[in-house]
Amino acid sequence: MAQPVRSVDRRFTTTAFEFPGYFIAQAHGVVRGITVRNPNAGKQIIAGFSAFTGGESSTYIEMAEKARERAFLRLLEHAAAAGGNAVIGLQFTGQEIMEG
Repeated sequence: MAQPVRSVDRRFTTTAFEFPGYFIAQAHGVVRGITVRNPNAGKQIIAGFSAFTGGESSTYIEMAEKARERAFLRLLEHAAAAGGNAVIGLQFTGQEIMEG
């Protein structure tokens, strides 16, 4: 039977470097969550057509939101695996990777 994946409760995450009402007893180092996503061919075609009209691309917004959520969940799992029960100083970054 597979072990359930432990993770830090998302309520105990903050972009601040302190957590009001709590004492930071120990730091467990840097944790990270990463993901790489790419749209399927159909979504790429639809997004390509919307690029002609300008504005926001709901296809890419949806893809970015899913990627951010997955990376966040992986961060919480990595924090728990490192022995933590909270994540402080949380930052999100993104990069664009294109072929060619």
